[in-house]
Amino acid sequence: MAGRRSLGSRFGRLWAAYAVSAYGTALGFGAFPLLAILVLDVGPAQLAALSAVGRAVGALVAVRLGPWVEFRRKRPVMVATDLIRFTALISIPAAFALGRLGFAQLLIVSVVVAAADIAFRAASGAYLKALLPPGDLLVASSRFESTTWTATMLGPPLGGAAIGLFGPVTTVAANAVSHLLSALGIRAIGGTEPHPERTGARRPRARDLLEGWRHILQHPVLRPLFFNAVAVNGLIMASEPLLALLLLRDLGFAPWQYGLVFAVPCIGGLVGSRLAQPLVARFGQHEVLCTAGALRACWPLGLAFVQPGAAGIVLVLVVQFGLVTCCGLFNPVLASYRLNHTDPDRVVRTLSAWSVSTSLTIAALTAGWGLLAAVTGPRAAIAAAGVLLLATPLLLPWSRRVPANGGRTTAER
Repeated sequence: MAGRRSLGSRFGRLWAAYAVSAYGTALGFGAFPLLAILVLDVGPAQLAALSAVGRAVGALVAVRLGPWVEFRRKRPVMVATDLIRFTALISIPAAFALGRLGFAQLLIVSVVVAAADIAFRAASGAYLKALLPPGDLLVASSRFESTTWTATMLGPPLGGAAIGLFGPVTTVAANAVSHLLSALGIRAIGGTEPHPERTGARRPRARDLLEGWRHILQHPVLRPLFFNAVAVNGLIMASEPLLALLLLRDLGFAPWQYGLVFAVPCIGGLVGSRLAQPLVARFGQHEVLCTAGALRACWPLGLAFVQPGAAGIVLVLVVQFGLVTCCGLFNPVLASYRLNHTDPDRVVRTLSAWSVSTSLTIAALTAGWGLLAAVTGPRAAIAAAGVLLLATPLLLPWSRRVPANGGRTTAER
């Protein structure tokens, strides 16, 4: 099968480093909300602020980083951002051991990690585009997506068990170490990477990131995909801390149950990512993007009806399985299309602009939904997000033809 062909030893090392980091992140799934709820005893507004402030401030920091990363070798940037995330995350178990952990530190660490995440994703996307030919980008993106969902399937239940056995900061420490190992793995890839040539004598400026947004908004297919992805991700992520509050506090789910209902459905993400390449080959990118993009909006409303006990667990499992399967199919197709339709000298700025927009939207919606939950309760706020998600398929590029070969759209020819 084409999906199993070798993409070279350097990609193999990059994939291995990604896998280590993905498994560490999955082990630490929901660690900050868990710490805030179980250790610091925060309410809905503070919990929403924890998710919102970190993303918003991190995104604003990344506005400065994006143009700077564009004109740097990408592998050293990836190593540096991994080391920054390791240092920030390891400070949490250190502070907890000294009895000094506070809400302010969680906010600061979330800001640092959010900014480093955006810079890392932008640099790694540009590095991947330079490493592989266009025809291999969907294969590579599908492998990354499969790894993400496999890690997310195994990590949360193991993380929940580790928290029960060793304490609430165990998974944060594991996540920190995974970034250190990822940095070492990326450093070991080897090979030469030319220094990007800067156009003009001036230094990169924050407003250079506007070029990324300009490219997205002027592209006839990327533009609707961008608005759809930002809206869907924002509404889903805005509900995440409220769902944690509903399940852990209001319905009395144990931490291991909370991890379980998000881990098992990740089998769907693995299935979806494996199907991406054959479905695109058979039906084309347009059909896959629009169909999977529309279907993923239909599931989250069901989370508003979760009840205590086994019935509630089953409902969350079914809803999450459907959502994750559609996301696992949609994400690699979107990622490969975006890379194939972006020139090499603007990949970092485009990916940074996309990530900054996503993070700011998630931050704004998370803050707003936290306030809504404080007034109406988590269940009503989750229902409101689910209803709005039903309208997001209208933003998809239904009238545009997206070619399966990664070429230009009909409108561009």
